[in-house]
Amino acid sequence: MRALCLFCGSSAGVRPEYLRAARTVGTWLAERKITLVYGGGQVGMMGAAADAALAEGGKVIGVIPQALVDRELAHRGVTELRVVGSMHERKALMAALADGFLALPGGIGTFEELFEVLTWSQLGLHGKTCAVLNVAGYYDPLLALVDHAVAEGFLSRRNRRRLLAGKDARRLLERLERGTK
Repeated sequence: MRALCLFCGSSAGVRPEYLRAARTVGTWLAERKITLVYGGGQVGMMGAAADAALAEGGKVIGVIPQALVDRELAHRGVTELRVVGSMHERKALMAALADGFLALPGGIGTFEELFEVLTWSQLGLHGKTCAVLNVAGYYDPLLALVDHAVAEGFLSRRNRRRLLAGKDARRLLERLERGTK
């Protein structure tokens, strides 16, 4: 794996475990010389992951729409900051730059990004591994919903297996690095 796309919150959330996980991911990527591709923000979980990777000498590519740059949310210290015109362009470029996808805790935007790349995988548009880091059980309800979709016949077991999940950051990242489904 050369680059991993990280989806996560632009806020820190209420639990200290969330920021710790973001920092662990950033540090691990830098140690492995894997480029961090993310939404380009300087705040919240996004900023924490980028800062941790940079502190360890890692390469960080931020992809951010001009509208968010205008609101002074861009991380100006990343290795490379790519400014795009829209959220659609942002997601397409992030996906093109990455060899896999990882979601940490976040809100609607994080969910939407994760489900879009999962949909692309299901449609055969890419074969990249997708995963959620289930910090402090954050993704338990989402994983239960996905499993409910399988039980109700709306999602095949094969497509359910496209989403990895784990609670240990380093173990999950190792699985992502291997491309394990």
